[in-house]
Amino acid sequence: MLLTHDKIEKNVTLLIVLVLLVVSVGGLVQIVPLFFQKSTTEPVAGLKPYNALQLTGRDVYIREGCNNCHSQMIRPFRAETERYGHYSVAGEFVYDHPFLWGSKRTGPDLARVGGRYSDEWHRVHLINPRDVVPESNMPAYPWLAKAPADAATIQAKMRALRAVGVPYGDEEIAGAPGALKDRTELDALVAYLQGLGVAMRSAR
Repeated sequence: MLLTHDKIEKNVTLLIVLVLLVVSVGGLVQIVPLFFQKSTTEPVAGLKPYNALQLTGRDVYIREGCNNCHSQMIRPFRAETERYGHYSVAGEFVYDHPFLWGSKRTGPDLARVGGRYSDEWHRVHLINPRDVVPESNMPAYPWLAKAPADAATIQAKMRALRAVGVPYGDEEIAGAPGALKDRTELDALVAYLQGLGVAMRSAR
C-alpha cells in the first residue's frame, strides 16, 4: 500500500528519512556531473600551484581575515567584468584549498589584482592603506613587515596539498624553507596578491 501524505507528515522519523533521501538524490544529480566536466577539474592554461612564498602569503591572508572583506570571484555581469576583468572560471581555482571566493565586498574584488599595482604600492597599502587610498577603511597591518615568514611548517603544508592533488614535486618541497629564508609575512602576502588572476590573463 502506498504511503499517503497524511501518514508521512504524522510519522516524524519517516518524514526525516524521506527528506534526506530527496535532498541526497537532488544534490548528487547536481554535483556528480561536475566531476566529469574538464572545465571544472582541469586548470586553465598557464596556471601553476602557489610557490612557497605565495602559499605562506595565502595563509597570512586567511589568518588576517582579508577574505572577510574581499571576494575573489568576478560574476559574469557587465558591471563586474568592466571593473575587474574577465569573469571567474572554475579552472582558476583547482589548486585552491580552501576556496576564497566569498560574497562580501567591503573592499574591491581581488581576483585580478595580480600585476595591477607594484610591489611597493602593496607594501605601502598594507602598512597604512590611507597613504595610497585616503578614503579607505581597511585596517593597517604594519606588524607584517617585522614578522618572519613561517618556514617551519611550509613543507608539511605542501605535502598535505600534494595529497589532495596539487602537483608539488619533491625538489620544490625540499627547497621551500630556503625560499622563505629572510622573508617577512609582508613579502609573502605581497607575493600572493601579485599572483592572483595572472594565469587567466595570460590564457586569454
